Amino acid sequence: MDIIANILIGVVALLHFGFLYLEMFLWDKPRGMRSFNMTKEFAKQSKTLAMNQGLYNGFLAAGLLWSFFAGEPAKIFFLSCVIIAGVFGAQTVSKRIFFIQAVPAILALVLLLVA
Repeated sequence: MDIIANILIGVVALLHFGFLYLEMFLWDKPRGMRSFNMTKEFAKQSKTLAMNQGLYNGFLAAGLLWSFFAGEPAKIFFLSCVIIAGVFGAQTVSKRIFFIQAVPAILALVLLLVA
């Protein structure tokens, strides 16, 4: 169970590095605009906010990777941060965020706690 939890934590970290790339580098490009269903005008206006958001996702990913060395309390902390961010995003932006961001972290946390 512990191995599966660690694999899922790695997947969550990779997802957040992907979010970083999407928000920091592809936000106003066709791929980014499609991913977030945005117009070119909105993407241009919100680019710096998205870059900031992407940086935070990078910190979550880095924290999850660091947690492999720091131990279970760090894993619990960073997975909890991801879950809270996913729930907040679902409430304020799109329900889809819950499934993309929070659900994988919830699964990893549950597996971590039962292992």
